[in-house]
Amino acid sequence: MMNILGLESLVFGVLDLEACHQYLKDYGLNLVEKNERGGTYEALDGGTIVFKLDSDLSLPKANAPAPNIRETVYGVPDQNELDKISLELSKDRDVTIDHEGTIHTFDDSGFAIAFRITRKRKIIAPHVGVNAPGQEPGRAVNECGVSIENINKTPRSLSHVVYFVPDHKKAEAFYAERLGFVTTDRFINIGPFMRPAGLNEHHSLFLIQSFNSHMVGVNHFTFHFGSGYEVLRNGWEFSQKGYKSFWGPGRHVMGSNYFWYFNSPFGGTMEFDADMDLHDENWTPRAMPMGSDASQVFLFESKNKWAPGE
Repeated sequence: MMNILGLESLVFGVLDLEACHQYLKDYGLNLVEKNERGGTYEALDGGTIVFKLDSDLSLPKANAPAPNIRETVYGVPDQNELDKISLELSKDRDVTIDHEGTIHTFDDSGFAIAFRITRKRKIIAPHVGVNAPGQEPGRAVNECGVSIENINKTPRSLSHVVYFVPDHKKAEAFYAERLGFVTTDRFINIGPFMRPAGLNEHHSLFLIQSFNSHMVGVNHFTFHFGSGYEVLRNGWEFSQKGYKSFWGPGRHVMGSNYFWYFNSPFGGTMEFDADMDLHDENWTPRAMPMGSDASQVFLFESKNKWAPGE
């Protein structure tokens, strides 16, 4: 069993560098590097988005038109795990190792994947507490849950990525049999939600069956925020800056996470996400037909602000 800890970085080939810089800045990620070739932005735990022009020769081979994802990077705890993955995948595909020790290859659907010793760090952020009658208070007395002046704008960690794949059964088998991913739930005839063995979040990967030539590459990707409140408030401010809402805000059934999706310059939508379910080996995967009833337990539509008397 491979002890893969989860996502470390997503790498994109894009067409408009400045649009990508502004988008990730407004989304709330912290700038790590900006240069003439692209940029790197990170969450509080060090999970990153990296982007370069689609024509950059340092990017892995594309499997979909630009803009789109060019590589998904996973973290492992130590060199022993890296060696195990390299040995396993080298059985039937080319595996390369760069000067930093990261291994690179492609999955069975043509997506570039990479593995490195984790660079994640401890998240330093305010405690998120909820006051619910009948249980211990989540916040101290006189500690307010809302501040007009202050809001945690920076996401905490890289959450998940979603691919359109030509054969969801073949794609699932690769991640399960070769890399030890666990299927937590699935949409019938559409594809599985999967988590690596070293992570107990509902999913870091979702595979969606492609039914036509337009369904290629990345569907969406997201970072975890600290609460549903952060999703709603940060998403609201994001929409006020002119970014077009694609779906949400709402709350999913599979994973239970709050969501709000926006169109992005990265080829797929980018989501605000919070409060995902955790699972272990005792969880029994569910199977549901894909549709609105199985995708969301509620869905709002963004409207202009309103107050009594306005």
